Amino acid sequence: MKKRKVLVVLHVSLMPPDSLEGYDPKVIQDWRAEYDVISTLRASGHDVRVLGVLDSLVELRSLISEWQPDIVFNLLEEFDGIVAYDQHVIAFLEMLRQPYTGCNPRGLLISRDKALCKQVFAFHRIPTPQFAIFRRGARLRVPRNLRYPLFVKSSTDDASLGIAQASVVEDAARLQERIEFVFEQNKSDVLVEEYIEGRECYVGVIGNERLTRLPVWELDFGTMPANQSAIATRKVKWDLDYRSRYGIGSHPAADLPVGVEAQLDRLSRRIYRSLGLSGFARMDFRIRADGSVFVLEANANPHLAAHEDFARSAATAGLQYPALIERILALGLAYRSEWRILYG
Repeated sequence: MKKRKVLVVLHVSLMPPDSLEGYDPKVIQDWRAEYDVISTLRASGHDVRVLGVLDSLVELRSLISEWQPDIVFNLLEEFDGIVAYDQHVIAFLEMLRQPYTGCNPRGLLISRDKALCKQVFAFHRIPTPQFAIFRRGARLRVPRNLRYPLFVKSSTDDASLGIAQASVVEDAARLQERIEFVFEQNKSDVLVEEYIEGRECYVGVIGNERLTRLPVWELDFGTMPANQSAIATRKVKWDLDYRSRYGIGSHPAADLPVGVEAQLDRLSRRIYRSLGLSGFARMDFRIRADGSVFVLEANANPHLAAHEDFARSAATAGLQYPALIERILALGLAYRSEWRILYG
């Protein structure tokens, strides 16, 4: 394995310490992915530097010019507090002809826009729940083809930001109330889709042109009360006490209906290619009891902590965490961006 000069870029507030010793698990959770990636790269012998980015790219450009890293390991999920701007940082790297890990700018742009993703899915006949988009400042008009219950979320934010039990609504009054809440809370347009009752499964994909599909992973809602919807709320995903209280966890999906795993494989590859993704991504699905499959969304550059779903799924396939990080590096170095196509 060739040792590389790796520049890790991350949000300035997520700069991890050199050791986990003495830190509360709830605090560690905030920067666990950053810690895992950096410590793994260093343990593998790479020459690693870390740069926190907030609202300026001056230091990034200067460091690339002076140090000339082999690759930038991208852990950014926003720029200046705006999640839709992360792709601009990657476009900046492309203009500098600097290799980087993870998804390309176009794939980030399209996958971040959930409304646009839905339209791409419809064009490619990829099954997804019926949906409508509500624009900020526009009059609320609910299409007649939408059937309750409905699921309400931001059209751009991810990591379950703003998703709670109140996101599932049963009537027009609660729908309007929740839409207005998301307008105010998330400052974004709102995606409303039919709520699909069933199992929630995730499928990781790694690759550029040649794709590897990871084992299907399932979110287990444990013993959540029957009067609550089985959805991946902010609490379900990130609240350690809540997860422990109800036995919420995740594991390889077992006993899938006949033919569903093959369908998930085909759909994941189609989604990856139709959105122009590269590097690595995770597709989120709902599977009804009758075996009907619906894609909820695609997540470019999913969370990379060693104990999270993507890495655990890779480990189940025999790709342990250090090997996964090396694979992501190799894909970044090999990605055929525009400057490489033109100039070699």
